[in-house]
This record gives sequence, structure tokens and C-alpha cells, in this order.
Amino acid sequence: MYTRNERVKPIYIEDEMKTSYLDYAMSVIVGRALPDVRDGLKPVHRRILYAMQDLGLANNKPYKKSARVVGEVLGKYHPHGDSAVYDSLVRMAQNFSCRYPLIDGQGNFGSIDGDAAAAMRYTEVRMARLSEDLLADIDRETVDFMPNFDESLTEPKVLPSRIPNLLVNGSSGIAVGMATNIPPHNLREVIEALIKLIDEPEISWEELNKIIPGPDFPTGGLICGREGIKEAYRSGKGLVKLRGRASVETVQKGGERERIVITEIPYQVNKSNLLENMAALIREKKIEGISDLRDESDKDGMRIVLELRRGEEAQIVLNQLYKHTQMQVTVGVIMLAIVDGRPRVLTLKECLENYLLHRREVVKRRTQYDLKKAELRAHILEGLKIALDKLDAVIKTIRESREANEAREKLMKRFELSKVQAQAILDMRLQRLTGLERKKIDEEYLALIKHIVRLQSILASEQQLLGVIKKELLEVKEKYGDERRTEILDAITDFSLEDLIAEEDMVITVSHTGYIKRLPVSTYRQQHRGGKGVTGAGTKEEDFLEHLFIASTHHYILFFTDSGRIHWVKVYELPQAGRLSKGKAIVNLLALEPEEKVTAFLPVKEFDDKHFLVMATERGVVKRTNLTAYSHPRAGGIIGLTLDDKDRLIEVKLTEGEQEIILATEQGKAIRFLEKAVRLVGRTARGVKGIKLDKNDRVVGMEIVDEEATLLSVTANGYGKRSLFSEYRPQGRAGKGVINIKTSQRNGLVVGIKKVVDKDELMLISSRGMVIRMPVEPIRVIRRNTQGVRLINLGGKDEVVGVARVVSE
Repeated sequence: MYTRNERVKPIYIEDEMKTSYLDYAMSVIVGRALPDVRDGLKPVHRRILYAMQDLGLANNKPYKKSARVVGEVLGKYHPHGDSAVYDSLVRMAQNFSCRYPLIDGQGNFGSIDGDAAAAMRYTEVRMARLSEDLLADIDRETVDFMPNFDESLTEPKVLPSRIPNLLVNGSSGIAVGMATNIPPHNLREVIEALIKLIDEPEISWEELNKIIPGPDFPTGGLICGREGIKEAYRSGKGLVKLRGRASVETVQKGGERERIVITEIPYQVNKSNLLENMAALIREKKIEGISDLRDESDKDGMRIVLELRRGEEAQIVLNQLYKHTQMQVTVGVIMLAIVDGRPRVLTLKECLENYLLHRREVVKRRTQYDLKKAELRAHILEGLKIALDKLDAVIKTIRESREANEAREKLMKRFELSKVQAQAILDMRLQRLTGLERKKIDEEYLALIKHIVRLQSILASEQQLLGVIKKELLEVKEKYGDERRTEILDAITDFSLEDLIAEEDMVITVSHTGYIKRLPVSTYRQQHRGGKGVTGAGTKEEDFLEHLFIASTHHYILFFTDSGRIHWVKVYELPQAGRLSKGKAIVNLLALEPEEKVTAFLPVKEFDDKHFLVMATERGVVKRTNLTAYSHPRAGGIIGLTLDDKDRLIEVKLTEGEQEIILATEQGKAIRFLEKAVRLVGRTARGVKGIKLDKNDRVVGMEIVDEEATLLSVTANGYGKRSLFSEYRPQGRAGKGVINIKTSQRNGLVVGIKKVVDKDELMLISSRGMVIRMPVEPIRVIRRNTQGVRLINLGGKDEVVGVARVVSE
């Protein structure tokens, strides 16, 4: 009987935990979770393929039930759960998971929607053609074998692998304390890089990157930017931004509008979850502008359709999808694999070099095996030739022997044959004694000698050995190579949306009730003075167009409200709509206060300290502030100036600091004074008096003086005139000014003023939505104290409410 001291060995638990956990970790790392750099397979995948070969499931053979394969793998090689084996087998058969599937499946093997595969008792499998090349030559002593878990069988430590599977199909797995995520690549590109590496062993990773520009995912998509790829190939770790592929279609039915069609989604993104996420964001109004979402995917491919509302900019909606959904994902690349039994993070070149080392070893061992077989066969043929040369003596010797062993010994002694040769002579059939058979033996022997010489030369020459590897790689490339599916864009990862927007001039219109839209300038045809115009916007009877101006799509639009607050957006973010559309409510674009209304707009290319904003209010107050003070917007807007009670902001101009200003009033007065007369103040300051107003008069416009231009004044009844700026003498700020245009009953009150030149064109807008585009040149230049000429024919109670200048090219 054992004593306590003999049976129990005291140890510290922390030491045992450390040792046991390390053993467990290494078992998971080497035996389950990480791929081998040589064949790119984890143990379970290698065992599945080897078991399928044992079962005779070649690509040209009938399918067998998946359960049969799973049982074979579990019983012989992989003592783990059946679901783990079946899940691995299923993934190897999915064309949306593997760039080049290793298993040819029949039945339901799941879908990109996340549907699970059918049970293993229903599905059937056989090896894909490509897998046969992974296993090729395994029976020619090319790789080492090891005992299986119960030492009843042997299994390969690695497959010969004519395919560079690690890079081609990639791998992902979580071990203990480490993880791998190697993306798939294009077979043709990888083989070209391997051949280049054979020819130029000192080639840099940058040169290899030119041949393999980046991952090639089975689901296609777009890789945005090359920096993440370069970092991954240089160091073994990097981040790659991957986007789905989408196009924009124009739909004519029910009025011109656009739709977004998604044909590819990022790798390993669940399509069903993606659609649910999109639908939720649309319901929550985090993504706006989408009227319908449909999945029209079928057996011919993926097609997700997002119908846009009229006037919505497809690129802006698409950008929201990239930002808020898995239409854009970041793929973390960790090129971790088992090298010489240890986990190692590898660069692109190291992956290729390790594969070539493996193929060199495989081809060398295969050649040695073939040479050994060829030499043995040649040795036997040499014995057969001796026997045929001395046929009678051989027959006599055999007939004189009482048993086979005696005959073999006598042949060996009398004719100086080896045991193998003597046995071959004894095994030879009588038909081989004919003259024709003798000739066949001679021919076979000569062919074998040539074959042996070739094999010996391969083993003796590194270049010939590499030549064999190149030849086989080119055969694989020809057999399985295909075109790249994933497009790589040179653009930086987080490119600006305006890179997708063409720079062009837009007409921006705003209605009295606060609807805004943009249209290309080309929408409006040019007409002569006195024309009837075209409809520029569809408005309700109680609504009318109140503002119109021109700006480039890449400019900022500063929105100045009547309360003195400022908001800004990019022009391309405004909804583009047709002439008959009223556009989009400004309250849905800007965070306005209740009762707050936008009264002035200003296109700005960029914020700098060389420009200034000059503001004018309805009560004649002016203010001047440096432009940079307004370059930091907030969600709720920022204070632009402080207003007196019952005053409102009506106009803002961008100046250079040395200019003169003209203010014009509704009752036909105007004042000209130096910009410098208005001292610079801070963003939230009030300003100073610009003009002294009569009772019931108000300021309707402000312009910057340009002696080479003229000042156009337009009245409510459709009349207007041009006058030279020299007609308006400079005077001190805060004066009463001079007469600008007569506000007779015919003319009506002044609507606005604009600085124009002969080559300019005008946009006039009426309260009923009529727009006329006309050249400036036919409008006569006359004295300031006059009535002007008719500019537009108005019907009924219609009147002019807005005027804008189209800048000449």
C-alpha cells in the first residue's frame, strides 16, 4: 500500500496553472486555430481533405453524404465535436467565403444572407478540382506523416500543396492570446509574384506589391486607398477599408429621379442583417431621402435597390450608407501563421518565400522518390536483359531447382544478379520471352536511363529544381487563374464627398415659406427682354419664390437668419430638383429656432483672414467682421450679429477691406460710403448706422461699388434700369443718401439692386413662380433719378420678388 508521501506530490497551484495553460495555449495555437504557412490549412481542413481522398471523393467521382465525411474525419483523425468539422467543411464549399472553394458541395450550404446550411445528413460533397492539386504527390513521400490521435493510423503533417493556398484563400482564427486574419488574394497575381521571386530572390516587397496590388475578396467590392495594404504587406499587420459596389440609375417613370443599386457587399457581411440595419436607419430618419428598399437578388447575382425621393442627391445618400451601415467595413489584416511549429507574423515576401521553400522541399523529395523508383526499375530491367540474353541457361537453372528459393539463389550466384533481379526473373511471364517483348524491355530501359539522368540533373541543379516549380505554378495559373473581383481605388480611405461631385454653377432658389433647392444653370433657357419666362418652381398659391442666387457645388453656403444667426452647408448637400419641384424645407437642413427665417445667403469658397463680411439690416445698421470669425459652425448655428428690437438682417456681402458700399431702400433712396467707415467688430457685436431712413422706409439691398460695372435696380411691377456707380457720389456713413430710382405708381417699390456688367445675365422671379433669364446688355444705362424700362411682362396680381445675376464665364 502506498503512503501519502509516495502518492501525492505537492506543487504550487500558480506553477501548475502556468504550465497547464501554456500547454493548452500551444495546443490551440498549433493544433486548431492557426494555419500552416506551407499549405495555408488548419488541421481540421487538412484532415477533411485527406479523409475525402481516402474515401475516393475525387472531383470526377460521385458525391457522398457530408455525414460520411464528417464521421471519417472524427473517427480517424480529429477527436473533436462533429459540428466543428461540419462547419469547417461547409465553409470550404461556400463561394462567398472562399475565393477558390476547396469542396464541391451539392445541396444547401448556406447563403450570404446568413442562412444556415442543411444538416449533414442531407448535403453531399466531393473535392473541388483545386483540392486535388493541394493533395497531388502526397503518395510519393513528399511530406512527413505522423500518428493519429490513437496511433492506429498516420496522417500528413502538411499537404504538398501545388496551390499557394495561404494567400489565395486566406484564413481567420482566434487562438489563445493571438489571432490571424489573412485576406484572400487573386491566384493569378500570387503565382506571378512567386515566379518573379524565383527569378529575383532579392526583390523588395514594394515590387511584389505592384504584382499583388491587394486582397481579392470572393464578394468583390472596392478597397479604398492603398496605404493600409502597403502597411500589411510591409509589416504583416494593417487596416484595409472595404466598400460594397453601388451604381446610380436614373428612373424616368413618375418624373426624373435616381435609384441606388448595390451589386456587391463587403466580404463576410451578412446581407440580411445589412438590409435590416438599412431599414432601421431609414425608419429612424438617420438616413434620409430613401422612399423604398428592395432586395431583387436572384441566382444571377446580387441586386439591392434603394429608390430615392425626387430631388435627392444619390452620392450623398450613398455616403450616409457608407458611414452608418456595413456597406463600408474595416478589415484588420494580421498575417499570422505557423512557421516551423511556431506562430509568426509574416510580411508578404515572407509568406511567398516560405511557400517556395515548401515547394522546393516537396519537389526535391518527389524527385528523389521518382529517382529511387526509376533506378530500381532500371536495375530490374538490367536483370531481365541478362536473363533474355542467356535464356537457355536461365531456364535450365530454374528447371534444375527443386523450389523457388533454390532457383533464386542459383540465379544470383551463376549470373551475378541481385535478389530483386533474380525474383523479377522468376516472376516473369512466359510471354515476355518473345522477341517483341525483348524489344519493349530495351526501349523501356533506354527511356528510364534518360529519365534517371533528368531526375539526377534536377537534384544536382538548383536552377532546374526551381524551373520545375515555375513550370508547375504556370500550369496551376493556366488551370485556375481568373480575373480580379475586388477593385482597388487610389483615393485616400476617408475621401471627401465633394471628390464625387462635379464642380458646376447651380441656381439656388428659396421660397417664401422656406423651401430650398438647386438646379444647374443650364436648366433655364436664355430669353430676350420682355419675354414671358419659364416656370422656375412649383409653389402653392400662398407661397412664392423669395431668393435666388448662383454658387458652385463645392462652395459653402452661409445661411444668415433674420435673427442674426449663421449656419453653413456645402452647396452639393442641398437637394437637386426639377424646375417644377418646390425643393426641401430649410428646417430639415438647418437647426432653426421657432419663427426664425433665413433672409440672406452667401457662397464662400474658403475661410481666410483676407476677407470680411459686411452685414446690413432692414433698419439701416451695417457691421463688418473678419471672415475667419465664422469658420467654426455649430449644430444650432452661431451668432452673426446682435440686432435691435424689431430689426432683421437682410443682406451680407464678402469684401476685401478696401471697397465702397451702396445701400438701397424700398422707397428709391441709395447711399454710397467707404467700407473702412464701418469699423471692424467681433462676431457677436451690433454694428453701426449705415443710412438714415425715412418713416416706413427700409433697406432692400446692398452692393459693393465697381466703377467698371453698373448698378441695376428692379421694381415690383417689372421695371428696372442701370446706372453708373459714378452717379452715386460718396458721402459719409449714416446720411440720407440720394434718389436711386423713381418709385412711381407704374414702377412700384424697389425689390432689389444688383451690380452687373454687359456680359452678365439676369434671373427675375415673380411671386407666382415665373422665372425669366435675360441678358443685361439690352437694358439701357440711364441716369439714376429716372423710372427705367420694362424687364418682364407680369400677369394679373403677379409681381417681381427677386433678382439675381448670372456671372459670365
